[in-house]
Amino acid sequence: MSRVPKLSHATREGERYAKEFGFESLPVCPKKIANDLDISLVAKAPDQKGVSGGIIFQGNEVGIFYSTDIRNVGFQNFTIGHELGHYLLEGHPEEIKRIAPLHISRAGFSEGNNAIELEADHFSAGLLMPSYLVRKELSNAQIGLEGILGIADRANTSVSASAIRAAQCSPYPMAIVVSRGDTIAYGFLSKGFKGLGKFKNFPRKGDPLPASATLNFNKDTDNVRAAAQQCGQTSFVEWFDGNKNIALDEEIIGLGEYGYTLTVFSSDALPEDPDDSEEDEEATLIESWTPKFARGR
Repeated sequence: MSRVPKLSHATREGERYAKEFGFESLPVCPKKIANDLDISLVAKAPDQKGVSGGIIFQGNEVGIFYSTDIRNVGFQNFTIGHELGHYLLEGHPEEIKRIAPLHISRAGFSEGNNAIELEADHFSAGLLMPSYLVRKELSNAQIGLEGILGIADRANTSVSASAIRAAQCSPYPMAIVVSRGDTIAYGFLSKGFKGLGKFKNFPRKGDPLPASATLNFNKDTDNVRAAAQQCGQTSFVEWFDGNKNIALDEEIIGLGEYGYTLTVFSSDALPEDPDDSEEDEEATLIESWTPKFARGR
């Protein structure tokens, strides 16, 4: 029986290592951390597709390789951070070497529920965007998509990765939904957003998109490929079947070659204190996240 992944712990470990290696502002450079750990880094040629990266344990030597077929620094940084997670998280090297000295990853909030892959993804998110630095950025940023794009630019990370971390660390009500066509891929709500009121619909993988600006945006695939942006208004009732008619900003951006769309919801309404624990959040993450941090954006 597979073990339950420790997602919050993995994120905190990533944050701890960012601080331990002296990063007091964004960006955190995973290549520098790998070099400081005497880990060899190899960039694979762009024509080698299908694998984001991997880690090799050979005697006392460790090597990390990462793909360059997606010409996006944010995705490459996330891949290196993922492999560092396999090296630094307790039990990962032993679990990997039990099978083979070479471990291949498809980093980016992995499909499936493999514990070490999910943990490495969360480690990478915490390493590249520690909460103590993300909160600092958000405190000086415009609420919503603009703040997320600012984090992506400052942290050298993908827009989707930045959106997830912004929602995790947001001091204000914010939710993100990633979709493709007429279907939700995954979603995440900040604690402040959960405190807006009671609602029935939590955005989960496979759920249909409601009639919305996002659904209309996705009908034109050129919007997605061109990373077009759109901003509109919706409500807590329309998207989340909530018990209060709270106005929400619905900001939309295509994620380029990745083929997905990011929608960011934010509100000026004051939340109540949400009644949830870390364990509840962990269960929600495992159940609802099959996310991949976007390669293109």
